[in-house]
Amino acid sequence: MNITIKSSRTVGGNIAAPPSKSMAHRAVLCAALAKGTSHLHPLAFSKDISATLGAAGRLCARVTTGENDAVVEGLGRFLPVDAPVDCCESGSTLRFLIPLASLTGQEVTFTGRGRLMERPQSVYKTLYQQQGLRFEQGADRLTVEGALTPGEYELAGNVSSQFISGLLFALPLLGGTSTLHLIPPVESRSYIDMTRAVQHAFGVESRWLDENTLEIPGGQHYLPGDYTVEGDYSQAAFPAVLGAVTGGVAITGLSEETLQGDAAILEILRRCGARFTRTGQGVVFEKAPLHGTDIDLADCPDLGPVLMVLGLLCEGTTVIRNAERLRIKESDRIEAMETELRACGGQLESEGGTITIHGCADALHAPEQPLSGHNDHRVVMSLAVLALAAGLALPISGAEAVAKSWPDFLEAIKPLGAEVEHVG
Repeated sequence: MNITIKSSRTVGGNIAAPPSKSMAHRAVLCAALAKGTSHLHPLAFSKDISATLGAAGRLCARVTTGENDAVVEGLGRFLPVDAPVDCCESGSTLRFLIPLASLTGQEVTFTGRGRLMERPQSVYKTLYQQQGLRFEQGADRLTVEGALTPGEYELAGNVSSQFISGLLFALPLLGGTSTLHLIPPVESRSYIDMTRAVQHAFGVESRWLDENTLEIPGGQHYLPGDYTVEGDYSQAAFPAVLGAVTGGVAITGLSEETLQGDAAILEILRRCGARFTRTGQGVVFEKAPLHGTDIDLADCPDLGPVLMVLGLLCEGTTVIRNAERLRIKESDRIEAMETELRACGGQLESEGGTITIHGCADALHAPEQPLSGHNDHRVVMSLAVLALAAGLALPISGAEAVAKSWPDFLEAIKPLGAEVEHVG
């Protein structure tokens, strides 16, 4: 899908945050592992969530979807897995399911698309090898076989929290108590606690023994129930950055009592000088002069691409640190954003996981060639924010990538003053 995005009028208006993708992944799996019927709502059927729903239906549940909800009937047993489980491009789906696959008593093969099978799985590979289990990762598939055992587990705390969450889903179902020893520093702690909170809603418990050690009692059972998915701060970050720059944007559906690490977007914007007010579950932005700041992405890596756009539109210099994980997402998000932003006159550079962005709003311009979405939803959405915030007409190829996390993003931003022209 090739599009051109520009503002059709003064930017401003209302937009609802879509349901949290991170929480929906977790709720789907907990419901699937429970014996009985659960109702999950609201849901946005992005490619990632559809992958998790499909995998749940292949492994241990019957899934029925509505317009914006799903009924998940956990069978209380694992089904025969006679074909590969397709995780599409969803890292969460794959990493959450690998430990659960070990409980099926079967050989389970996972497939994916894009860069999914290139993304590192060494944490699991090491754990499986330590327990004498089969773990084979190839160019287009990953196969596991053999049952994890309860006991002591040690892994680095600065790896993706998806590995830790994957173990949290599976270990309570084993016969004995397990302990996760996380070697500090522990990054993305909020995502770990999000997993634990959703598990608690489905009757499964774990507890921190200290800041680096989790105890997971065995012999537990997931319980079915109704679950309401709160609004997604990682997606709301896109209109939030837009609102901070232009003013006049109101975002609804954001709980103040949230465990989402990406809720940090509001504090980051505040430190940049943004003015906004909270009204219940809404946030309303006023126009204000913005300045650069120092940002730590260790607990909120998904905010990286749109914060790179923000840095261009602030006075002074913005430095983003601990962004190494952006290089192993759907694209190398640091390289992708540097390439596309420089094509628009952006001034920025990076070294490893540190990105330095120089405010240059007056120097930004439309590119000579269409920008690439790099098959990455967050790259496409960040470039859309740049178009609206900087008042540029930006041609973008590969815009269909937004379907991975926010399928109706291009429609959702139209009430904010976006004009989306489909090209070719």
